[in-house]
Amino acid sequence: MKNYVIIGNGAAAVGAIEGIRSADRDSRITVISREACHVYARPLISYLLEGKTDLKRMLYRPEDFYEKNRAEVLYGKSAVKIDPEKRTVTLDSGEEIGYDALLCAAGSTPFVPPFEGLDGVKNVHPFMTLSDAQALEKDLAPDKKVFIIGAGLIGLKCAEGILERVGSVTVCDLAPRVLSSILDEECAALMEERLKEHGVKFLLGDTVERFEGQKAIMKSGKTVDFDILVTAVGVRPNISLVKDAGGECGRGISVDEKMRTTLPGVFAAGDCAESFDITSQTKKVMAIMPLAYMQGHCAGVNMAGGGETLDSCMPFNSIGFFGLHCMSAGSYEGECYEEKGEGTIKRLYVKDGRLIGFMLIGRNERAGIYTALIRNRTPLSEIDFETLKKTPGLAPMGKNYRTEKLGGAV
Repeated sequence: MKNYVIIGNGAAAVGAIEGIRSADRDSRITVISREACHVYARPLISYLLEGKTDLKRMLYRPEDFYEKNRAEVLYGKSAVKIDPEKRTVTLDSGEEIGYDALLCAAGSTPFVPPFEGLDGVKNVHPFMTLSDAQALEKDLAPDKKVFIIGAGLIGLKCAEGILERVGSVTVCDLAPRVLSSILDEECAALMEERLKEHGVKFLLGDTVERFEGQKAIMKSGKTVDFDILVTAVGVRPNISLVKDAGGECGRGISVDEKMRTTLPGVFAAGDCAESFDITSQTKKVMAIMPLAYMQGHCAGVNMAGGGETLDSCMPFNSIGFFGLHCMSAGSYEGECYEEKGEGTIKRLYVKDGRLIGFMLIGRNERAGIYTALIRNRTPLSEIDFETLKKTPGLAPMGKNYRTEKLGGAV
């Protein structure tokens, strides 16, 4: 009998529990959950504010998930120290928990720059967790002016989620375009225009120099009056537990293809882990919910003595605003194939005979096929890629591919 300990209670933790139980039905699993609630899908918190979902539908697994998997969850607890020699985790309560195998799935923490005067601002909210959304919701009212710092995924989903419940929403970002970490200028402009059409205001290429009460003085000299401030500048992976214990870390916790850290018996997965991106050939943090689950599952199997590997990690984002959907994946280098329509863009990036990335704005057909081609590193010489660019379905994928995926159908 082993003692498995999981720090964190998100998608990576779910993957780990299911991975462990696929190989070990009986040993003890303890989950240390900083949040005092059942695991839920964090990307849905903006839809909760819009009234498009509710707490029950936000659950990432059924209510009896922990019971069925015989996992004990310590809600509202935080791990403060890992001792790899004693194989113990110390909690903020002072309690020590022993482990045979440990997963650090501690996620990330919002980063808030030290803006001058921020401590004098009222109604300041981050927007990462369910409790953040619930706290923000209490301040929302039809006459309120909301100012959001950050035009990335988190800030823009917050803007969409609250727009119909407040008087106005203004978003600023130091970058000259929205979604600057995943989209180029032209693609970002389409998403920005859709948001503007629905009433979101932007101050791009500009940021806060200081606050004077409920007024932001921008570096450009402009001023923004607001009632509610949302900070969505970015996040930092929670690496300190492993780093302080002597584990190797970059921007995230360093892991191999089995999700092992450099500490014996310690694994890492999810937003705190730094893994190898097959499209850019670099190590990076890829904070993506499906990938967090895959990493967690891989870690869980290996914590239980299995031999699973995960060597197909890559960036992937899927998001939409007011009906205009955007999908992106991989890296944007090499030869680019492009199609443009009225308010739509499709870009496919090919390098060394393989598809390595795409951007799709309002053109999401075949995205699953493109993603599989990238993840599987399929040589384009094996398929009719020229036809695939424009033809739906798997017909251009070649007989061998169809046989493997569909038993030769199509």
